[in-house]
This record gives sequence, structure tokens and C-alpha cells, in this order.
Amino acid sequence: MKAIAYTRFGDAEVMSLQELPDPLIGPDHVLVDVRAAGVNPVDCKIRAGYLQGLLPHHLPLIPGWDVAGVVRAVGVGVYDWKPGDEVLAYARKDHVQFGTCAESVSVPDRMIARKPSTVDFVTAGALPLAGLTALQSLKATGIGSGDVVLVHAAAGGVGHLQVQIARELGASRVIGTASPRNHDFVRSLGAEPVAYGDALVDAVAEIVGGDGLVDVVVDNAGGLAFDQSLQLVRDRARMTSIVDGARARENGVVNTWARPDAGQTQWLVDLVAAGKLRVEVQQTFPLAEAVKAHKLLEGGHVRGKVVLTV
Repeated sequence: MKAIAYTRFGDAEVMSLQELPDPLIGPDHVLVDVRAAGVNPVDCKIRAGYLQGLLPHHLPLIPGWDVAGVVRAVGVGVYDWKPGDEVLAYARKDHVQFGTCAESVSVPDRMIARKPSTVDFVTAGALPLAGLTALQSLKATGIGSGDVVLVHAAAGGVGHLQVQIARELGASRVIGTASPRNHDFVRSLGAEPVAYGDALVDAVAEIVGGDGLVDVVVDNAGGLAFDQSLQLVRDRARMTSIVDGARARENGVVNTWARPDAGQTQWLVDLVAAGKLRVEVQQTFPLAEAVKAHKLLEGGHVRGKVVLTV
């Protein structure tokens, strides 16, 4: 099969399109012919070598944890899936080596959800990791009916989904930080946009009124936004950060790392099919142009997601 791979860590240029052996199919695995693979910031961090101390890595390494595609074959212990099924998954395995930026990938069946026929492959391929990060981080705050929620980086891959999911989980108001050029987009998702910067605390307090505090904060930005959030959240136990785990733990904030969950993935994609969750894809690239996709993502300011098509 053709796959994007690299044999050393570094910048985007270490990646290339290579001919590699087809994946093996374990007894509880499903072989998926890839149609779309979302590109996420973590893919760039892995490629740069930043996660070597966290997960076992093996070279040559095929990047990618998001996949949407068609089942080609199933392992001997798989009974719920059959060739021809259209599926999606957050396919993060215990070892980092055989990712989804390839013509085919072997995925544990416990990670797989069924793609509704009304959801296209690009949308499905963009959803799993960002969607699960958005959902699980919100659930970690105990979000409930009537909560006022502050979402940082509300136009980004995770943030734009959090805005909508927060509403689905009962939030009465959602405030989203974004650059001014994305305020109309954030507003279209159901949030009240507010600009980043030194004036954020006062701006949010003015929007909220009363004591100027919010019930829930989900931090996808870190840095100054993290510090400001400590001043804005009513209870730090209801603030979560996906950016800086060490600082989160030091300050009594929940640090979240998305876990594969087929049931939650199914819930998310069914929301998409029902027209209740919009997945914004800024740009798609063919598999062979993965270097361009990584460079775009690393440049910042991406609205929603970037996806590779196969």
C-alpha cells in the first residue's frame, strides 16, 4: 500500500509517500480502506518527536489517528462488522507506528463507529479525535443544564465542536474566544464571540454580568488564556485544559486526553447526520500532499479541520 511515513523525527519535510506492506489483521481488528484521515495538532507533535516520552514509538512511522473508510476484511474474532461497511474511528493504539495516513489501516473493532450514509467521508474523517476531545473535556467539567460556558479557541478544530456540543449538553450560554475575523463563524455556531488579549477578563465579565464569572471553562489555547480563565471560572474543578497538563494539575484544573470510545463516536456522528453538529473543514489535501497539510496546521489560524483524502 501507499502511505505517508517518516524514518526520523523533525519538521514536515521528513514525511514522504512510501510503498509499505499492507497491515496485518489481528483477531479483533478490522482492515479499513481509508477514504479520509483528519490531521490534528498531535500528529505534528508526534512527528517532531515531542511525545516520545509518553507513548512507545516505532519507525518507520505512519502518522494519523482519525479515519473514515470502508471495511475490506475483519479478524477471526470480529462479528459486528463485515466487508463493505462504512465506518469511522479515533484509531489511537498503544504503540505509535501504524497510523491512518495510508491507503489502508488495521483498527481494533472496539474503536469503530458506523458512518451514516448521509455523512460524507471527509466530514466523518475530520470528526473522531476533535469530537471526542470536545465531548470528553466538557463531560469532565460536569457540564449540565443552565451552565454558562467559556470555550477558548472556539473557531479551531476542537473548539468549534465544543461550542455546539456544550449547547447539546444543556449549556444556557456559550462564550467563545476567537480572532475578530472568526467572530461571525463563532456566532453562527451558537456562541457569543469575544476577542483574545489582555482585555479578555473584563470583556467576559461584561458579557456575563453579575459576578462576572462563568460555570465552565474549556481551555484549548493555554498561555495567557489559561491564566485569565483562573480568574473567570467559579470553581477550578470545572475548568479543563487539553494544552498544559502540568499547569492544570498544579492549579486544580482537570487535564483531559481523549480516549477512543466507539459509543461516543457514534453519538457524535449521529448528531452530524441529524443536522445538530456542524464539522467545519477548511481544506482537504490528497494523501501525497500531507506535508502541505501539516505546514498549514502548524501555521495556526486554521478554522475547523484539515483532512487528507485517499
